Amino acid sequence: MNLTLKVWRQNGPGDSGRMVTYQVTDVSPDMSFLEMLDVLNERLILEGDDPVAFDHDCREGICGMCGMVINGVAHGEQRATTTCQLHMRHFEDGATVTIEPWRAAPFPVIKDLVVDRGSFDRIIQAGGFVSVPAGSAPDAHSVPVKKENADAAFDAATCIGCGACVAACPNGSASLFTGAKITHLGLLPQGQPERDSRALAMVEQMDLEGFGGCTNTGECTAVCPKGISLDVITQMNRDYLKAAK
Repeated sequence: MNLTLKVWRQNGPGDSGRMVTYQVTDVSPDMSFLEMLDVLNERLILEGDDPVAFDHDCREGICGMCGMVINGVAHGEQRATTTCQLHMRHFEDGATVTIEPWRAAPFPVIKDLVVDRGSFDRIIQAGGFVSVPAGSAPDAHSVPVKKENADAAFDAATCIGCGACVAACPNGSASLFTGAKITHLGLLPQGQPERDSRALAMVEQMDLEGFGGCTNTGECTAVCPKGISLDVITQMNRDYLKAAK
């Protein structure tokens, strides 16, 4: 495959940035999107040019490091798929592909496609933990949990913190991410002692970071690679209002 790439290049947070066009040839349809960028970067290095900076780690769709807006859609147009798991066979030969970083004020660009997602870390630090001594893995069924609660908590726990929800939201809201973390812990017995303080602290930290409010447009869940439901936002709001009383 031969592709035309329009890539956002930005030297640092203070740089205005610009789109740069590259031609990439001999791309295998079986390559992942990141492998295609590796091929581009190898060529740029051989030519003495600066390679395109982008986040990545496991490349297995579970760490949440990779993240970029591809053709205007966070992680690309393939539903429930992270950028690293997106394969080039989903693109047409000769296509033009635009690649940009997450666009949100709380995610400042560090370089090119790399953004600072430390705001997510600070939301977690505010309350995304349990302080009870958990010890080693307990015996199965030693702590009774309702089936529906266990399923909902597991679904919320699949959030990988990639930030696609923020990038897709017209308000730049982190409600899906924060709601997933609050719901995950709030539905389990281990999370009950701090359930109220957790909801208050994490929502307040989310607001302090400059994320926008949720207006239920649903763009977040549409691009979430783990398909997390808007139900977690409802649960977050319920927990927050109850704790605020």
